[in-house]
Amino acid sequence: MERKADVSRETKETKITVSLNIDGTGNYDIATPVGFLSHMLEVFCKHGSFDMNLRAEGDTDVDQHHLIEDCGIVLGQAFDRALTERRGINRAGFFIYPMDDALSLAAVDLSGRSYLQYEARFERQYCGNMDTSLFRDFLHAFSVHTRANIVVRVIWGRNDHHKAESAFKALAKAMRTACEPDTRNPGYVPSTKGVI
Repeated sequence: MERKADVSRETKETKITVSLNIDGTGNYDIATPVGFLSHMLEVFCKHGSFDMNLRAEGDTDVDQHHLIEDCGIVLGQAFDRALTERRGINRAGFFIYPMDDALSLAAVDLSGRSYLQYEARFERQYCGNMDTSLFRDFLHAFSVHTRANIVVRVIWGRNDHHKAESAFKALAKAMRTACEPDTRNPGYVPSTKGVI
């Protein structure tokens, strides 16, 4: 069964479309007006082996918040739809990712219940052209709409670019593990409730 989804969202503030294949090879075609966000989404695809096409435009002349949060919403909805009943998956995954001076941890439980634990400190307000305070907003929206418990912690780092990138790489690897098929229980819903 193909685990794919196409999602679009159009409001007075943003217009976003995404096409996701969970069982991809890391191919991507991403265009947003926030270059550093595009880079983080590319990193996420490559290290999670997710195929994704994403187009986003919005009122970044007002602020980046609407666009970045809505990208989290749409990407989360795509994962939620592609995973359907979440039958036969590992459900949980974690990864600790070192990148040069930085070290980040990510853990994911595709439990059907959203919660975000996020801890990161950045020295600058902007990474490239992205407001670093909006990483939390993106991840919160992604958690809510994926219906997942997500932990992201930047444990150490000197360079803000490396800290953000190591966090997205760790999240990608954790998501990949959680989404992977459980070969021992291919038809099993991974919950004592029998449903997620």
